[in-house]
Amino acid sequence: MTEPDRGVSAQAWLARLAECSEPGPGVTRLPFTPEHRAALGILTEVMQQAGLAVSLDAAGTLIGRLEGPAGAPVLLMGSHQDSVREGGAYDGIMGVVLPVLALRDLKAEGVRLPFAVEVLAFADEEGVRFPTALMGPRALAGTFDMAALDMCDRDGVCLRRAMQDFGLAPDDLPRLKRDPAQILGWIELHLEQGPVLERAGQPVGIVTAICGIERHGVTLTGKAAHAGTMPMQMRRDALAGAAELVLALEALARDTDGLMANVGTLKLRPGAVNAVPGEVTLTVELRAPSDETRARAGAELTRRASEIAARRGLGLEMTRTYAQAATPCAEAISAWLSRAAANTGQEAPHLPSGATHDTSAMADLCPVGMLFTRCRNGISHHPDESVDPDAMSAAIDVLARVLRDVGQAHEHSAPDGPVPGH
Repeated sequence: MTEPDRGVSAQAWLARLAECSEPGPGVTRLPFTPEHRAALGILTEVMQQAGLAVSLDAAGTLIGRLEGPAGAPVLLMGSHQDSVREGGAYDGIMGVVLPVLALRDLKAEGVRLPFAVEVLAFADEEGVRFPTALMGPRALAGTFDMAALDMCDRDGVCLRRAMQDFGLAPDDLPRLKRDPAQILGWIELHLEQGPVLERAGQPVGIVTAICGIERHGVTLTGKAAHAGTMPMQMRRDALAGAAELVLALEALARDTDGLMANVGTLKLRPGAVNAVPGEVTLTVELRAPSDETRARAGAELTRRASEIAARRGLGLEMTRTYAQAATPCAEAISAWLSRAAANTGQEAPHLPSGATHDTSAMADLCPVGMLFTRCRNGISHHPDESVDPDAMSAAIDVLARVLRDVGQAHEHSAPDGPVPGH
């Protein structure tokens, strides 16, 4: 298949999958729903066209398997089928379709690989329907908490019941745990969800790490007062202190390589137009591809908040409410992706992922790597989300080349080092 045709084919499959959605703008496809079932039917069709044997595991993960020689290890690829509410047609699902199309190309060329390949379509990565996520990869890694089966959606339907109604056996989840010794690694393809690749004029990029995350709850307490009678120099304005902290956080992130920072919520009391705010509560989120960078930023944030509060005569309560370690991508798999991109004529910049992906959970099982495609205007989780056919075609080329290269490395003991997982 020629390069333009390959991208058009990908677009056609994704357009069909986008129709597997609740009514309304964009794509709304939640796990264990009729829309999920419809998407599985289309994914099964494209997988079978590529010569893959298709099955559904107890977590609702659709698996397309290209068998290898007896006893051969397996290379895992894929992403998730679900979306956010009124999301886009590419997030997650593109990372299932494009690896299948790469395998279809290799099949058409008569390429035989010395290992098995599985393309996985996980049921739930977004965590929109249930207050849990990443069940599919966590089940494979043996890290899924079975207590999550009792969590319910907004209609009162528990995860266990939803899975059973979908024809699954949730009590079998512990049996899904894979043996790491039999896995070469995991590669996830995903749209960037940001503007870096588009600005660089490149169709694909290599992910260095999934950023770690930490969140802080901050409360600054001053003294509420009448806004028309309390002199400015005598005020203990909690909002003014919060504003200074927000700007200090922005400056810290701009001055620290790789650090992203955000204040996403802010509440003030008493919340009257003519009252000096006496208390402000806000949330701070820090993300960085390096846990050391993130930890230093958290400590510096605490220092600056304390200094601002002391200077302004404010009380300060600050608590770290959440922490998630960064997930570095395996150097060997990133090197495979880089070589494959170069050999297909792509420069493929290296960049971190600020968003979390299935890869973060798969890292508990095996070495991981990620390939990004550019997306129009950096938009994602929105009906306007879009990846152009040329970028998808370039990604298919890179994935197909990786499969060839890994095959050669596996057969001939690659000179650049051992095969990941061995």
